[in-house]
Amino acid sequence: MRKSRISAVAAMAAAAAMALTGCGGSGGETGDGDTVKIGIKFDQPGLGFKDGDAYTGFDVDVAKYVANELGFTEDKIEWVSSPSANRETLLETKQVDMIFATYSITDARKERVAFGGPYFVAGQDLLVRTDDSSITGPETLTGKKLCSVTGSTSAKKVSDSYPGVSLVEQGGYADCLGLLETGGIDAVTTDDIILAGLAATEANKGKFKVVGNTFSEEKYGVGLSKDATTCADINAAITKMVESGEWEKALQANTEGTGYTPNAKLNPPTPDACA
Repeated sequence: MRKSRISAVAAMAAAAAMALTGCGGSGGETGDGDTVKIGIKFDQPGLGFKDGDAYTGFDVDVAKYVANELGFTEDKIEWVSSPSANRETLLETKQVDMIFATYSITDARKERVAFGGPYFVAGQDLLVRTDDSSITGPETLTGKKLCSVTGSTSAKKVSDSYPGVSLVEQGGYADCLGLLETGGIDAVTTDDIILAGLAATEANKGKFKVVGNTFSEEKYGVGLSKDATTCADINAAITKMVESGEWEKALQANTEGTGYTPNAKLNPPTPDACA
């Protein structure tokens, strides 16, 4: 593939943008075909985070590696904010070429988009204060206060299965961590690597730990449009990143100091066959 295939995608993206805007605006353009638009989260420390002109996190590191293997150096990447609710639309309208944004591969999503990977398998877990040894998994949450973000399925999964849990919803994980630090709640729940990324920030280092007892499987894939021709090359790049040791290096760099280790039975994963 290399640049030729992405360039074809870029051309379609530009055409889609002109059709949508009627004036050739920048909505879906990808420059002169020598750049690639990659969707990431801008607000997820340790995974996809924008700080000024800098982009950091495990998703970002994997995206950079894959892009480089496809022929695009870091300066040829245009990062695009890709909130969870917008990911399918961004791909369908060719506003991005691919998405690395804790994007779990599901059958429902496959009806609208395609996936490369997975490049990581996360699992729902718990974040607690470093000095708390009483919580070792969801079964030890009886009588405890558990926080997650409003509308999240993570907390609901726990409260449905373990009715003795007191659910506290907040607008964002930063709010949950504030309550956790002051003792207002006892634990926070979402995917383990998201929790590790939150705990690894400078402001939170040493304060929290990931319990390390996952109770779900979330296969993070590379989101692609249905007509993308890049899946096989993306999978080859992910495999090379794992075999070279760069995958492990990126994971450790973004979760350092949290005590977090991914599920060794599931990670690093082998990419699925391209459909």
